[in-house]
Amino acid sequence: MAIYLGGEVKQVMEKRNLDDLTPRQIVEELDKYVVGQNSAKKAVAVALRNRIRRQKLPEEIAQDVLPKNILMIGSTGVGKTEIARRLARIADSPFIKIEASKFTEVGYVGRDVESMIRELTEIAVEMSKQASYDEVLATARENTEEKLLDLLLPPASLHYQTQTSDGSSSIDQPQNRTREKLREQLRGGELDNRLVEIDTQDRSNATIDFVGGQGMEEMGVNLKDMFGNLFPAKTVRRKMKVLDARSYLLRDEQENLVDMEQIIRTAIKKTENSGIIFLDEIDKIAGRESGGNPDVSREGVQRDLLPIVEGTSVNTKYGMVNTEHILFVAAGAFHVSKPSDLIPELQGRFPIRVELESLTIDDLKRILTQPKNSLIKQYQALLKTEDINLEFTEDAIARLAEMTAEINRTTENIGARRLHTLLEKLLEEISFLGNEMAQKHQLIDADYVEDRLGNLIQDQNLRQYIL
Repeated sequence: MAIYLGGEVKQVMEKRNLDDLTPRQIVEELDKYVVGQNSAKKAVAVALRNRIRRQKLPEEIAQDVLPKNILMIGSTGVGKTEIARRLARIADSPFIKIEASKFTEVGYVGRDVESMIRELTEIAVEMSKQASYDEVLATARENTEEKLLDLLLPPASLHYQTQTSDGSSSIDQPQNRTREKLREQLRGGELDNRLVEIDTQDRSNATIDFVGGQGMEEMGVNLKDMFGNLFPAKTVRRKMKVLDARSYLLRDEQENLVDMEQIIRTAIKKTENSGIIFLDEIDKIAGRESGGNPDVSREGVQRDLLPIVEGTSVNTKYGMVNTEHILFVAAGAFHVSKPSDLIPELQGRFPIRVELESLTIDDLKRILTQPKNSLIKQYQALLKTEDINLEFTEDAIARLAEMTAEINRTTENIGARRLHTLLEKLLEEISFLGNEMAQKHQLIDADYVEDRLGNLIQDQNLRQYIL
């Protein structure tokens, strides 16, 4: 799963230059979305600030300043992924989260470690492309409007033109007036339902898969790039409403106005200098070979990861990408294994280690209400679309937090993710009825929580299946 450049954080960054952000301010940004875990926040804030500092150094020094990779240790659901994800959004960096357990040693069927660099580069290209599209948006809109007008009112042919006094021809004034009238109607949305025929590029990109499940894209090979004009862009003629045609034409205009080669150069530079890879479940590949084990080698995967983390060049369909300055944030619960079970060379590549704390009842209460994207705010917004006003009392929030902590303690500890399950079960009836409910104001208090969830909490066998 890849994620990059979110909404609210992006708006904040537009007002405040990234170069001016101190580690303290970065932690303040993280506090808006992640409860607690101050030591982990400080570690990633310093890592991000050091990247900013590095960019201000002379090139000969900057080349030798390598990122300080981070190893986060903590059980699931305590905020490891969210910290890394929010950090990438603050930095406007290409970001990818991937599970180390999905990799297999070279020679086995499965994903190879270089695929994560290709995916990260793909994300960087999309980010650079979108930024370029935004720059040419105004011009593209003007061109799109003219094309739509040409479709609605084709340009005047020769017999519609009149001769001027100096011998040159000009389009009849009635034609101009009609075009301008159509322009006003087009801008006002009056022509949105009128049908037009347009020629647009077919963007379907079928890939060829091998029997082993590894496609051309996985290998960094692009057939279109290899054979160039042997695969010309296919044009498809479509009949559609003006409203839909506008978006198709706008994208075509944006693609024609941007320089794709420059976008790729920018994307590769962005990947190399500010890319962040969140390597989850690294504890699942920790361990040394015991000999005679028929399973895919965990130590082999570690040794395949080592050159990527140390710094090497990976071939992608956009060109070679150097991984030397990509920031790696690894994470794992380490319940069975421990960090020292990793091979020494890989341990040395993660010099910053932070242990995330287990969530307390107070933390769970804050998670329900404090973050900008808190669960309660999400449910309130969802039900508000059907005019349902959802109100939680303080004692209801406290009871939910207590129940979550109790279930995590007596069954599998999945941290804050348990809140999702409890809230979904709690609000199941309200969500099902939705706008059919006569009572639009729904008050959730401790009694309501106890009534809906109390029996499940007490029945140990039942909660193992439902909660």
